[in-house]
Amino acid sequence: METQLHVSQVQQPRATINRVHTLIHSTALLALFYYRFSSLLYQHINGCIPICLWLLISFSELLHSFLWVLGQASRWRPVSRKVFPERLPHDRELPPIDVFICTADPKKEPTTGVMNTVISAMCLDYPPEKLFVYVSDDGGAPITLYGMKEAYSFAKTWIPFCKKYGITTRAPEAYFSELNSEDKNGLSLSSEFIKDRNKMEQRYQEFTNRVEIKRRVDASLSSGGKDRPAVIEVIRDEDMAKVKENKANMPLLIYVSREKRSTHPHHFKAGALNALLRVSGVISNSPYILALDCDMYCSDPTTARQAMCFHMDPHISPSLAFVQFPQKFHNVSKNDIYNDLLRKGFEVMWYGVDGINGPYLSGTGFYMKREAFYRSPTQKDLSHTATTEYAGRSKQFIASLRPDYKYKAIENHENALDRLQQEAKLLASCTYEQQTQWGEQIGFIYHSVVEDYLTGLILQWKGWISVYCHSSKPSFLGSVTTNLNDTLIQTTRWNSGLLDVGFSRFCPLTYGSSTISFLQRMCYASFAYQPLSALPILCYAIIPQLCLLNGISLYPKVSDPWFAVFTIVYASWHFQHMLEVLATGGSLRLWWNHLRILMIKSVTAYFMGCLDILMKRFGMKEVNFETTSKVVVEEQVKRYQMDIFDFQAATGLLLPLATITVLNIASLVLGLRRAILETTYDTMFGQIFLSFFVVTLSYPIIEGMIIRTDKGRIPISVTILSATLFVTIISYGIFF
Repeated sequence: METQLHVSQVQQPRATINRVHTLIHSTALLALFYYRFSSLLYQHINGCIPICLWLLISFSELLHSFLWVLGQASRWRPVSRKVFPERLPHDRELPPIDVFICTADPKKEPTTGVMNTVISAMCLDYPPEKLFVYVSDDGGAPITLYGMKEAYSFAKTWIPFCKKYGITTRAPEAYFSELNSEDKNGLSLSSEFIKDRNKMEQRYQEFTNRVEIKRRVDASLSSGGKDRPAVIEVIRDEDMAKVKENKANMPLLIYVSREKRSTHPHHFKAGALNALLRVSGVISNSPYILALDCDMYCSDPTTARQAMCFHMDPHISPSLAFVQFPQKFHNVSKNDIYNDLLRKGFEVMWYGVDGINGPYLSGTGFYMKREAFYRSPTQKDLSHTATTEYAGRSKQFIASLRPDYKYKAIENHENALDRLQQEAKLLASCTYEQQTQWGEQIGFIYHSVVEDYLTGLILQWKGWISVYCHSSKPSFLGSVTTNLNDTLIQTTRWNSGLLDVGFSRFCPLTYGSSTISFLQRMCYASFAYQPLSALPILCYAIIPQLCLLNGISLYPKVSDPWFAVFTIVYASWHFQHMLEVLATGGSLRLWWNHLRILMIKSVTAYFMGCLDILMKRFGMKEVNFETTSKVVVEEQVKRYQMDIFDFQAATGLLLPLATITVLNIASLVLGLRRAILETTYDTMFGQIFLSFFVVTLSYPIIEGMIIRTDKGRIPISVTILSATLFVTIISYGIFF
């Protein structure tokens, strides 16, 4: 009888609730649009409202509804999975794994944090002789190479310590950062353990101190300029006898800094990952790859075995491209005020997409089958396609693509290392990809700064599937942004990349229509067109308010039966969001924070993402990839933990927020006054309520403009500019 390594089941009653809600909400939407378009002619003939405003608000409702419909596909069939790693075969039968870790700028990504990720990867609960850890240093910084050598030296004592005492928190910074609950609950605090723990903590402090001293002494953190040659170095003991002696206890650690020239495109993170694919192909050529961001350390050392429960299943393995784990964060606050999207994605949407051929490729925390980068599931033989025009001019690398080619893992003698490192430098050169299919048909796909999303779409188009593995213990833990500026910059980059894909030849609604199901294309389209939600939300925050100031009604009277349709649509949308937050362990406070940050991101980051793509299409702007800072600023962290917004951001991001807030305050006060004096409550209630809702959501912005005096407040200059812009808008609005 075949051993079952995993099971899956549809989440009930969540699936039923989602489907019933979809039916009810869709019916209400149809009724709403019937009202809008049937009353359009009447409103225009009787002069109740300028037709341009009526069309604008109707278009906003239509676009918002379209985006909502796309999002329901990822809620149609949510599934849960359970794995049984204890049923895996013996260690000698497990396949090797290459771990890819990418870093780019030591000023924004502190070296000690990167090294903690490296050490945690080396400590995975997996045969060490079958683990190969590659670090891509896209900044070419000497401090990163130095840090890797120090990390390797520390790991030689840290790995045995973790195995001896069954330590599961294997990133040393996380383990030593608190009186670890693991020590309290999982271990008997013997005198031997306490002695060894104290000794390890002292060694860790010495390790971090050396790295910090090196960083301060080193006047230049980068290699000095954009142009630099490729550097490949295998981190190991100088004494080869020690290498052979420790071969079974230490994974191999390899530093890769690809060649960069200002005259050649480098394709950001996708280019770095493709260089790692080639370099690892001639060194270890492991059949599976774990990709990690430099701040996303391995929190659960068993993830490799969990992933193998899927990759070694003969029923799904032939067509399985990758196993995606959720992104979670060690520094997220209880009422997380900045990052609604990540929680919504990994706690709700990824379960649903998993029920429709598998989740999106999500940037980090996935175990990928190497062959998926080079072929489709039905293409078993690469002998004819693996040519120089396809993969480049390295015969060794081309040979590694063919199924009949069994490349040995790196041999521990100097000649072999030298030979491989020279070949690897060729593969990491900036000209290697010229006149090949890299970034087009093989490897991580270029054409977008969200290389993970686009690559996942192409893999699904080729016929590959994926699975989502979400266990009770966090698999990987990263650092969440703790200030508004970094949050908005990061969100702008993501949304610019997503919308770029949505308006390209890779449009999810049309691309791969012959191989990707309609529901799955809806799931991909939901993310690609997410930035467009900025348009209806901006419209809801401006047009009804201006109409309220001018006594123009956009919605039915409260006494009109059609008002109930708008009420149902509004309440239904919020009910779904609230239910999802509460069902995933959140609170009403968290739900409210999610609504607030959704509004903030929509009128700033989403809108900026739309503008970026518009300017790119007209050739007015180039693609920009700005690394998010991982540097901890204590003052900002303190505000974040207290749920206080830090408004130290660019004026261009703050001005729309402040102006919309001022507009809604004015429309609420003046509109309410008009309603009282003219007794038009029945007519204007919908718009008065909408202004009240926006003002309530905007309380932190009001506080930042008027009440607060700390560094995190909204600058006075922005407040003055927003007031000036408001007066301009009002002046225009008078002539509606």
